[in-house]
Amino acid sequence: MKSRTPVFAVCFILVFVPLILFLLSGNALADALSDAIQKAITEGKIDAGAKPGYLGIPGGSDVSYIIGFLWAIWVGWIFSSVGAFGGIMAGVGHITVFGLGDYAKSFGKGDLLNKAITDSIRVSNQWLVGLSAFISSLNYYRMGRLVLPLGVCLAIGSILGSYLVPYLTAGKINLSAYLGYFGVVVFIIGGFLFYETTPRGQARKKEAKAAATAFEKSIKDKGEGRQVPAGVKVSNWGVSRIRFSFYGVEFSFSPIVPVIGGFAIAAVASFIGVGGGFLFVPFLTSIAGLPMFLVAGTSALTVLIGMIVSIFTYMVTQEVIVDWGLIGIELIGIFVGSMIGPRTSKYIPDIWLKRIFVLLALYVGILYTTKGFFGRSWLPPF
Repeated sequence: MKSRTPVFAVCFILVFVPLILFLLSGNALADALSDAIQKAITEGKIDAGAKPGYLGIPGGSDVSYIIGFLWAIWVGWIFSSVGAFGGIMAGVGHITVFGLGDYAKSFGKGDLLNKAITDSIRVSNQWLVGLSAFISSLNYYRMGRLVLPLGVCLAIGSILGSYLVPYLTAGKINLSAYLGYFGVVVFIIGGFLFYETTPRGQARKKEAKAAATAFEKSIKDKGEGRQVPAGVKVSNWGVSRIRFSFYGVEFSFSPIVPVIGGFAIAAVASFIGVGGGFLFVPFLTSIAGLPMFLVAGTSALTVLIGMIVSIFTYMVTQEVIVDWGLIGIELIGIFVGSMIGPRTSKYIPDIWLKRIFVLLALYVGILYTTKGFFGRSWLPPF
């Protein structure tokens, strides 16, 4: 327990310090939204006397907290079942299920409220993914299946990407452009999931399983009753090379590679408003060469740090606002779904689970790409 204390302390600081700083900046955020609302009232786009809705905007969308809770359970279940698609489903909920996409679009391209609601959708998605990553990081660390130095190197690159993209794009992306890019990224995720169902993708799974078998065999070879090193053990933190072992099997990597990879992946994830787990997983298996035993936990830690930096940058430095009541309800749903997923997914064959999500990704990708870039969806709802 003693060795786990620093990680819990770091997680506490990473989660609560940004939140405290955000609360201290509350007045500035309220002023920014008030200015956008006042401009829309002056232009006759909203009725000042209408009942406040989403973000307190007069006449704004009235999002049902019950539907928000149920949808968040679905999001948490997906993320905890396949390790990806959680941020995308969070986006589908905010954009289409809750009707925030059409509401933002109603203000017209370039309007301040259009951009404010679009940014709010991006950050809301990240709150949901961040909680899932936080829970997963703690669980995998307890199991000794988190490579801390690799996660730190990825996080260093991730911090830069997660800061630059919100800083450069907040308040500048209208809903149509966001929908188009959102759809393109969904296609990429669908392609990745489809690859994993092909013979070549399955072959890589076999290699990972073979590596896992080797780890188990190495433990048995040490003889019964002999002390066996459990979990990840870091033997060297070097500038040019970091070495660690997993159940006695040695691994090493150059720190610069995950730093660059973390930057690129976090930049894409921050722009779309997702976690980026769908890119971290193939990076860790194909480029870093990690067995699947270590991928999920290391990816979750990197996603967590990236989400904290991105959310902090969006909300504190760029004055993006979210609906705290909706976020609170959704986080409870995420927790419930994340607890259900691992207990139910084992009854569904992995390959069929992924094929279902490939079809879902194809539908969602066409829906948002055509709606964003061509102005009208080619699939229902139109």
